[in-house]
Amino acid sequence: MSIGYVIIGLILLVIGGDFLVKAAISLSFKLEISKMVIGMTVVSFATSLPELLVSLQAALDGSPAIAINNVIGSNIANIGLVLGITAIIGPIAVQKDFYKFNWPVMMLFSVVLYYFLMNDAVLTQIEGVLLLVGLVVFLWILIRNARKEEVVSDEVDDTLAEIGYGKIVVWLLLGGAALYYGAGFLVDGAKEIAKSSGVSEGVISITMIAIGTSVPELAASVIAAIKGEKSISLGNLIGSNIFNIGSVLGFTALIKEIAIPLDEPQILSRDIFWMLGFSAILIPLVFIKKKFLLSRFKGGFLFLAYGTFIYLIFKTTA
Repeated sequence: MSIGYVIIGLILLVIGGDFLVKAAISLSFKLEISKMVIGMTVVSFATSLPELLVSLQAALDGSPAIAINNVIGSNIANIGLVLGITAIIGPIAVQKDFYKFNWPVMMLFSVVLYYFLMNDAVLTQIEGVLLLVGLVVFLWILIRNARKEEVVSDEVDDTLAEIGYGKIVVWLLLGGAALYYGAGFLVDGAKEIAKSSGVSEGVISITMIAIGTSVPELAASVIAAIKGEKSISLGNLIGSNIFNIGSVLGFTALIKEIAIPLDEPQILSRDIFWMLGFSAILIPLVFIKKKFLLSRFKGGFLFLAYGTFIYLIFKTTA
């Protein structure tokens, strides 16, 4: 039944996340928030809710390894799996905002998270607040720059502006319930799999749960790449990684401090270095042959690196 719980949990998270994104966008239109701001804030936060609910549920259930590695694993999967496969399908042009702003901010959040955890193996409430404040500053700069350049978000469906309040309430209730129960099923199923297979919760969360919570982004990226659309960009995935650290871990730590378990030392000795490595490798990939383009070859490299990561994770725990 543990596998069944994980599958049910993932399905509910996908459904719940979709309902909440639509409800959040529709409500934002009602409040007369600009489309640009909706795309950069409301959509980004709503799509991070599955990870947030999983990490929060895990922390409250006494499974801090799942809470931490859900984010670490998702950030690795976004670059190695999602970006890798997307680039294999179709090369991705790299805008200057990537190396001038988005990538440095992602690395800053990643290094700060590393420092917070290595300092005392605990992500405290104060540190959670600092992550949230950092996210707010990032969004403020992002919106300010976008307004100067008159950037319009392609992620927001204009038809959602016509949705009535009644349907918005129904979507919010359905989405909230699906996320709540989906997170519960996923965390319970993952814990049971860890117990029955003899693999740690940290390993299950950085692989199975991380891949599962990245499936919606992977599906959206692949579909967009096949259609030749440019809405799925490198910046979007980098922004997702920033949100995962800033909002997911920031808010979770604010509710309950996250301590690295003594029986999960690999989180600090191995897992977080994989996240830092996947983040850092993007810069040389962007500037080597075929500059400012993530070619199919580079995408293949990222995908192969992710496969190696998964293989080594399970080999070292076998």
